[in-house]
Amino acid sequence: MLSREDFVFTIGYDGPAAVVDGQAKRRNGSLSTRELAEKGLFRAAYSSAIYAKNPAEVETVLEFYNKAAGTSYTPASPLDRLFGVIPIEVKRAIVL
Repeated sequence: MLSREDFVFTIGYDGPAAVVDGQAKRRNGSLSTRELAEKGLFRAAYSSAIYAKNPAEVETVLEFYNKAAGTSYTPASPLDRLFGVIPIEVKRAIVL
């Protein structure tokens, strides 16, 4: 299982390993889901909410995203596709 920080800043996959943006992880890895959303890091914020398995965090991300983008997405919307986040089980991370 990946750490929260590795999952939040995963930018892709190389076979059985997650490819992690090391610079973004160092700068923003300690931020909460809400703090990530407040900074406009919506993909990372959504990943954080998914990792936490907390519907309230997903709603927080959507609140900030809808306000910034002028949209009206709901938790029933295809959010995995919108943010490009699909949780899969990997055990290794490659930090770039």
